Amino acid sequence: MKGVNLDRRALLGAAPAGLMLAGGGTAATASDSVKTGAHSGPGGCATPKSAIARTRYGPVRGFVAGDVFHFKGIPYGDDTGGANRWLPAKPPKPWTDPYMALVYGANCPQTLHSWRAIEHTFLQDWDDGFLGEDMLKLNVWTPSLSGNRPVMVYFHGGGFAFGSSYELPSHEGAQMARNHDVVQVSVNHRLNVLGFFDVAELGGDAYADSVNVGMTDLTAALQWVQENIASFGGDPDKVMIYGQSGGGSKVTTLLGMDSAKGQFGRAIVMSGGGGNSPSAEQSRDFARAVVKRLDIGTGRTALEALQKMEWAKLVEAGNAVAGEINGPARGLPGPGAPPPATPRVGWGPTVDGRLITLRSYFDAAPDASRQVPVIIGGTSEEGMRFSQNPTEAEWRAQLATTMGSDRANALVDAMKKAHPEKAIRTLSYGVQGLTMRNNVQRMVKLKYEKGGAPVYQYHFQWQSPQLDGVAGAWHTAELAFFFDNTKRCEQGTGDTREARSLATKCARAFANFARTGNPSQPGLAWTPTDPTRCQTMVFDNRSRMVDDPEGNVRRLLLA
Repeated sequence: MKGVNLDRRALLGAAPAGLMLAGGGTAATASDSVKTGAHSGPGGCATPKSAIARTRYGPVRGFVAGDVFHFKGIPYGDDTGGANRWLPAKPPKPWTDPYMALVYGANCPQTLHSWRAIEHTFLQDWDDGFLGEDMLKLNVWTPSLSGNRPVMVYFHGGGFAFGSSYELPSHEGAQMARNHDVVQVSVNHRLNVLGFFDVAELGGDAYADSVNVGMTDLTAALQWVQENIASFGGDPDKVMIYGQSGGGSKVTTLLGMDSAKGQFGRAIVMSGGGGNSPSAEQSRDFARAVVKRLDIGTGRTALEALQKMEWAKLVEAGNAVAGEINGPARGLPGPGAPPPATPRVGWGPTVDGRLITLRSYFDAAPDASRQVPVIIGGTSEEGMRFSQNPTEAEWRAQLATTMGSDRANALVDAMKKAHPEKAIRTLSYGVQGLTMRNNVQRMVKLKYEKGGAPVYQYHFQWQSPQLDGVAGAWHTAELAFFFDNTKRCEQGTGDTREARSLATKCARAFANFARTGNPSQPGLAWTPTDPTRCQTMVFDNRSRMVDDPEGNVRRLLLA
């Protein structure tokens, strides 16, 4: 969400680049999880000629590892650089010989990590990969190239400014294909200034969608799925979209887009969603101010200069202008913080009246997805930040600056009473978990009141044993479990027996939801929720349904 200054880059120790969460141009290097040689399944790795799937643009050749077909970096759109900047995605140029879909593609240019937060870097095992504007690529994992399996399409986090389909090792989809008989897909697309910048005044009608072209990339990827996924053993009539953090916000945005209607039948929003996007007028004024700051003229002359300009210079100018327009963020920062009442300009979707006509899951749950069942949830320690290790007195004082001493003391006392087993450090990370719980309830209420398909909710609170067990269930911790990747993510999970057992339940729930629209499984019935009882699936060593977990404590933040 715009204006949220506590993002995952900040958690890793990177200096925040203004409120727009992007900037700089540091060179990138790939690390272990990007390498296709790292596999979780049994058996070796082979590149047989049988690992070829047919797409409408040409054949693609992948590899087989541990009985799963892997296809990485498949083009779903043409290069977005140069004269293609801010234009809707063009189809890939067709090819005849098999396209070697063996490694991940480029990530959208973005600020890279500084890697200063050693503990957090260890737990998340992050990878920056490499950057480039030829980034409209997607990845597919499947047990077989024939069949009719549900398709799970994942959108990465990082707000709308950074991140990638392979930024975390948890995103790798082989285990979902292997253990849950689904086709797993992940997507790269345009972000920050390259995905969300209004140049229509400069370029005319061809650029009418430039302010939301990062979202049109996602609908282009979903269209590719509709047209091609049957060649990978998938059922185009059983497509589920889901995403975490900024990916959750991408999901709620897509749920409100008429152009995405019919491209998917279920959706999951994880630790995000429901932002207060700016109006077309706000984003147009913002773009004018950026162009003026760059002093590049007007009209086509300015557009051509922007299309040739280094992306980092564009981001730097945008960050500066956004800072001047938005002013400082207020209230509790971090994941799940209430969307600001006044929309903030920046890198993200705009209510342009064309592609996006409402602030989906902020104004209302949209009519376009009334019949789409939705799951919404978050984690208990969304604000985990290893650089934060306050004493109890320091924590109370920090909270008092944003909510006053009486409310701060009441909140700390209630959190200590609810979880006496947790250290003060861990409890301090949980404030953002409570704000996320409130955000989940807000969105659940909107979906429930719309009627139609049911809404479900979850609360992930499994506590990692790593690094003395103080990190809790941090922002992104659940991904290792919902992708059944506790082994691949053992730096964060320990790959303990308890972790593996929980991952089976989590991943099976999501796979069942993709398959049937109901996330229940034998021995773990998951009922729909309503805004009164707030029925919630709590994922922990003992997973169970609970009415409004942390309800009394979370409501202290609503006063």
